[in-house]
Amino acid sequence: MCFRVLLLVLFAAFPGLSAAQEAQNRGAYGDWIVFSINTDNGLVCYAASRPIEMTPSSVDHGEVFFVISTWANGAAEEQPRFVSGYALRPETPPRARVGSSRFQMFAAGQDGFVEDLEDESDLIRQMRRGVDMRIEATSQRGTATAYLFSLTGVTAALERVDALC
Repeated sequence: MCFRVLLLVLFAAFPGLSAAQEAQNRGAYGDWIVFSINTDNGLVCYAASRPIEMTPSSVDHGEVFFVISTWANGAAEEQPRFVSGYALRPETPPRARVGSSRFQMFAAGQDGFVEDLEDESDLIRQMRRGVDMRIEATSQRGTATAYLFSLTGVTAALERVDALC
């Protein structure tokens, strides 16, 4: 995973972040990397991964990630977020699948969040148990896309996130 690209893509994701602040790489765990960053609202720790497969292969997907964030101040704990490299179509929001479990998301610009807050912890629990996760999304232009994320290392990465924040 290109560390610098990941920093640039995620830079706008955290409110209260100034240009002088830079995320610190806290280690790689399988297919996941853990970062922490100090914001005006306190320390934020997160695990991030890029997809191992993107379809259709004929389109430019931009930079795509799945991120799980925890704020040390308690504002969020293990909050999952799909980050696409394009504007998502709100009428057909992203969907996540781990094994036989499915999770509806809502679109906010280029980001997808789990629609029901109660499902966030269930998604994380399924990710810890699973092998891979599939995200299906539709671009603002109507292009149907799908991403396969490896879950190798996600449990260790989240343990590190929890220890840091």
